[in-house]
Amino acid sequence: MTTLVYLIPVALFLGALGLAGFLWALRSGQYEDLDGAAERILIDRDDKAK
Repeated sequence: MTTLVYLIPVALFLGALGLAGFLWALRSGQYEDLDGAAERILIDRDDKAK
């Protein structure tokens, strides 16, 4: 029973940390252009990195 006293706050903290990270990703525009990244890999560029 005493382990639950430690585990529940740790679980709540980790859940809040994950939620904060997800909300940060939403606000910073990480999910704005989902199709662009998927199509960018299909574009054949002729210029080679030198």
